[in-house]
Formats: sequence, structure tokens, C-alpha cells
Amino acid sequence: MDLFNKIAANRGPLGSHSHYAHGYFTFPKLEGEIKPRMIFRGKEVLTWSLNNYLGLANHPEVRQADVDGAAQYGMALPMGARIMSGNSNLHEQLESELADFIKKPDVMLLNFGYQGVVSIIDAIVNRHDAIVYDAESHACIIDGVRLHQGKRFVYPHNNIENLEKQLERAKRLTDETGGGILVITEGVFGMSGNMGKLQEIIALKEKYEFRLFVDDAHGFGTMGATGAGTGEEQGVQDGIDLYFSTFAKSMASIGAFVGGEETVIEYLRYNMRSQIFAKSLPMPLVVGALKRLELLRTKPELKDNLWTVVRALQTGLREKGFNLGTTQSPVTPVFLNGEISDATQITFDLRENYGIFCSIVVYPVVPKGVIMLRLIPTAMHTLADVDETIRAFEAMAEKLDKGLYSKSQVPAE
Repeated sequence: MDLFNKIAANRGPLGSHSHYAHGYFTFPKLEGEIKPRMIFRGKEVLTWSLNNYLGLANHPEVRQADVDGAAQYGMALPMGARIMSGNSNLHEQLESELADFIKKPDVMLLNFGYQGVVSIIDAIVNRHDAIVYDAESHACIIDGVRLHQGKRFVYPHNNIENLEKQLERAKRLTDETGGGILVITEGVFGMSGNMGKLQEIIALKEKYEFRLFVDDAHGFGTMGATGAGTGEEQGVQDGIDLYFSTFAKSMASIGAFVGGEETVIEYLRYNMRSQIFAKSLPMPLVVGALKRLELLRTKPELKDNLWTVVRALQTGLREKGFNLGTTQSPVTPVFLNGEISDATQITFDLRENYGIFCSIVVYPVVPKGVIMLRLIPTAMHTLADVDETIRAFEAMAEKLDKGLYSKSQVPAE
């Protein structure tokens, strides 16, 4: 079969719905200033789908820093990869300040989060090593693990008993190959919102020799007393060997970083192919990240405001009988029973009739027969926004229980 004919015949589990989903349920366009209320198809909607946890995207000091950075440096500087001609004092300053904030000896800046995780895994392990990872890890971890030429072992989400069994299997293997073991998990899991069991994982280091890599994209800035992440929240930051986060969540920007021992970070600087062969992070993004980190450090009220909204939203939804799973973080999943047809009608109803815009997640991301509406609270939302949303969800749930969505047809565009 011709390669492109094969693609045309099988568009994938999500792409198979693109004939009616594109532009509305998938690839929607939110317009206007980044804030709780934005414009969707000409109508104002209350938006719960932006990873702007601390509200920094439109903070006046951040906007000014972005403008000043672009005016002073343009988007081209520095030219080239950092290892060749793309380094600067500001890049190194940002790395130093991040290292101090997350309490790690050294930090390396990365151009992108997804690409960074894949490349870190690729650089750290070889065919003699073994990887043990959580089954609900983000796609970037899964893709990084797929590149691994050695053995990989997966354990059910947060199942520490099974993790130990996988560590036993990995140890038997590495005893023969002479390799090492890398355990990978997340600080906060982006779909369920629950935390990785970092304390229990780290406790296993007393019995098994392994290194721990934690993707804390949703925990950085939101978890812990200072916002330094899930390791700080659980009191085990020292036990995390490689701490990763992206700038795309609490920092509301582009870029990422990884922190750890100086020798390991230095190794990554000289061996991460995605960084060695990629242009350096543009200067305005570095200037903007420095300002964002400054506000994260000096304005704890941003995180406090976020958690005020989180608690009100999650408590209110639970009191109305909604299933939020096991979330322990700002990530707020609402699990419903229904098919994809129900999901499309629910989403349409919430957006068109109640002015509520949140992300919709269906199979294969969640099991068949499950619909997940994912809400991301921010420091910019208000308690009035929370009340409005809970009322809309109540009305939606009543219609779902009565089977009204199943009787509807996907509206024509």
C-alpha cells in the first residue's frame, strides 16, 4: 500500500472525528486578551482551559519585560546553538536563579518541554540501562522511553508495590548488563491531577540502586510552600535526581529546564542532541522568564489566589456530587459516564448555552464510556466565576442523567 493511501484510510482515533470536530471540539480558537473571559466564535466564554496558573501571561510587569526584551534584542539574538555561538550572560543568569529556586546545584535551559524530556531520556540511558516508568506518564515521557534501546518496565499508576516488582526485574537485568536504572514519574499528573508518590518512590532507594527523574510541569509554581514544586510539597526535593519543568504552565511562556547535580547537568549540556543541534532560546524569552521567576518568588499572593479558586471550585463540584477522581492539585478533572456523542453535545451545550469553555477528553485518552471535562483554575479567576461554572455543570449533569444529550445530533456548523 502507498504510504499516503494508508494514512488516508486510517486517520487515527482522534483524526477520524476531524470532519466535524476541527475548529470546534479540536483546534478551537480562543481570541482576545489571555484572561478568564475570552472570545470563542464571536461569543464571550468563561475559560477554564489555559495553563496560566498564576496569571502571569498578562501581568503588566511581565508584558513590559517581554516588550523590553524584544525591543532591546529582537527575536534573533543569540544566533546559533548555545554550544557554538548562542550562549549569553542572561541565559546563565536564568539557569543560576532557577537552580537556587528549586534547590538544585545546577540547571540547564531547554528550548521546549516535550522535546526536552525526550532528549533527556535519550541522553541519560543506553542499551545496557533499564527504565521503569509510571503507566500514566505524559506523552513526552512515553516517546522518550520508546527511543530507549534497552529494556523498559512499566508499573500501574502510583502502584508502589508493583513498582518494586518492576525494580526487582530491572535489577536482575542490570546486574547482568552492568547498566543502571532510571525511574521516571510526574510530580503532578496533568490529567488526573494527583501527585506522584515521590516519598514512597524515594524510600525504595534504600533497597534498590536507581536514579529518579521527575517531570513536574504542573507542580512547578503551584505546589510547595514557595512554589518550588511537588518535591518541596512532599519534603523530598533532595531525593529527586533530575527535576524537570516547562515554562508553558506557571511561567506562561515557552522553554523549559532540568536541574540536578553539576556533573550530570554538565553531561547533558554536551550530550543532549536536541539542544546541541538547535538554536538557542531567544533573548526576549530569557528576559521574560527572568521576570516571571522574580514574580513567582516575590509574590506568593499569586499562588494563594490560585489555591483559593481551586478549593472553591473543587469543593463546590464535589458537594454537588461530581466525581473529581483523586486530584491533589489545581488540575480539576470532572468524570462523567457517556459516549463520544454525549461528549460533543455536552461541550456544545456548555459553550453555546452557558458560556463555559473547558477541555473535553475522550477515548483513547480515557477509557471507553468515560467523558472527562478538564478545568484549569488560575489566580485570575474569581469566586463568582466558580459559582457560575458550578451552576452550569449542575444543569448539564441533569440533562445527561435524563439522556437528553444522547437524543441530540451534532449541530451543523
